[in-house]
Amino acid sequence: MPETLLDRVKAVAAEAGALALARSTQGYRRWEKAGGEPVCEVDLAVDVLVRKRLAEIDPEAAWLSEESVDDKTRLAAERVWVVDPIDGTRDFLRGRPGWAVSIALVDRGRPVLAVLDAPARGECWTALAGQGAWRNGTPIRVATRSEIVGARVPADQLPRRDADLVAVHKPNSIALRIAMVAAGEADLVATLRWGHEWDIAAAVLIASEAGAIVTDALGAPLAFNTAMAEAFGVLVTPPGIHDAAVARLAAYAAIAERVGAR
Repeated sequence: MPETLLDRVKAVAAEAGALALARSTQGYRRWEKAGGEPVCEVDLAVDVLVRKRLAEIDPEAAWLSEESVDDKTRLAAERVWVVDPIDGTRDFLRGRPGWAVSIALVDRGRPVLAVLDAPARGECWTALAGQGAWRNGTPIRVATRSEIVGARVPADQLPRRDADLVAVHKPNSIALRIAMVAAGEADLVATLRWGHEWDIAAAVLIASEAGAIVTDALGAPLAFNTAMAEAFGVLVTPPGIHDAAVARLAAYAAIAERVGAR
């Protein structure tokens, strides 16, 4: 069979993931960016590799990445690669497996292709718009749930107000947490802060194609390749509890949005 675009992007993600995994046991420099976010030499090395490889695949697509200066000419492009070289850098630095190389192709504001390569977990998550989502080549689907009580949330600890929910294992990577919902291993992922498109672009398509409802924290649709490359939070659930999740988050989300207003 001829090699598809998804095959080629999977190969790039696998090469990048292998590079990061190999470097994870070697010495490398690490520091903090503005805002206290951690970064290391490996983030930058993966960024360079992925950018070069994806430019060979689609030289006309623009570029948006956590570890590159934002070139606003991307706003005029129909297609843009949205990349987080290592999503979950804190787990990478700690020698934990909860990180992934995240690659999405966004076409006119919508993710149409996604790959999450998590080599330390032996997982490759993929999706194509309108065609489905897979983990290691096996189709995935969200859980069937109609009640928010008892919903599984990737969290280290749940606040007292959410005592009726159930905490499950939480990888540092937000993309992997969203993928857990896609695979039916969690029921609710929510953030109540302004976040970057590269953190979620690939995972949003994977979750959507697996049957999840994905919005911002207020329940509004998400858009990509925006001027600020940010969205106010993300909310990912099976269809049966999304309205209840929006209602539960509404008061907290409104306050958080005002506090962090752009």
